[in-house]
Amino acid sequence: MSDVSYSQLAQPEASFGDYFALLKPRVMSLVVFTALVGLIAAPVAVHPMVAFAAILFIAVGAGASGALNMWWDADIDQVMRRTQKRPIPAGKVEPGEALAIGLTLSGLSVIMLGLAANLLAGFLLAFTIFFYAVVYSMWLKRLTPQNIVIGGAAGAFPPVIGWVVATGSLSVEAWLMFALIFMWTPPHFWALALFMRSDYDDAGVPMLTVTHGRRATRVHILAYTVLLAVLAVGAAATSIGGPIYLVAALILNGLFLKGAWSIWRRDEAMAEADGFAVEKSFFKLSLLYLFLHFGAILAEAVLRPYGLGGWG
Repeated sequence: MSDVSYSQLAQPEASFGDYFALLKPRVMSLVVFTALVGLIAAPVAVHPMVAFAAILFIAVGAGASGALNMWWDADIDQVMRRTQKRPIPAGKVEPGEALAIGLTLSGLSVIMLGLAANLLAGFLLAFTIFFYAVVYSMWLKRLTPQNIVIGGAAGAFPPVIGWVVATGSLSVEAWLMFALIFMWTPPHFWALALFMRSDYDDAGVPMLTVTHGRRATRVHILAYTVLLAVLAVGAAATSIGGPIYLVAALILNGLFLKGAWSIWRRDEAMAEADGFAVEKSFFKLSLLYLFLHFGAILAEAVLRPYGLGGWG
């Protein structure tokens, strides 16, 4: 972390919205949704109050990770256009405040999830926070172009935690949901890196586009998308899948493969000419891709008791 003194910046009084922004609410919303799907897809019913408390504390844990990440990355956030308006580089929140909030919420969320659900769920939440804040943010992000590949595990744990809240144990189905997010993460972020490369260059972050160039990144996006498609469609044959999921997976992965193929075929002159329109479109599709896959898993789980979900 750099020695930039954010206290020297003009500091308007922080609002509730500034502190809430520290928690990365958009990332938190995805964490909450995938954790909820993991919980509902599990074969064990959970009391509504336990489920509510569990999802709440998982959300708090995700927010804690976001605050710790913003504290550590405040120096590079100040350099990157995409992140310059975050609370710390904007001078609205002191780094020390973000650290205190992150540590406090981390401890609170882990302890309360362990008490509300079970110790394994609490342990997995603690590991997820540690992995994102320390392994990814403090170690991998500035060290290796594989940062987002390995670090993607942090974002893949929420459905596993949701499953464990319900069952108290791990299973193949939980790890399938983990793998779906884990394999989705690299093409999602590499697509962003293709049209935001200058940000990573300026910040000195060794994203694949910086260390190996955009051509290699395009190849990697296609390779990971092919593997992801095989995994995603194959999951339809498992207990978390079914006809609804299969239809969704076939359509979504067909579109995703088409997008990755289009990205692979492009050279930099083509991309520059249209302002990276294809890459931006693929990035937007990737957001919809994950939401709809987990939405299909949720639909199968909700309809299964009525004989309408799963393979019967």
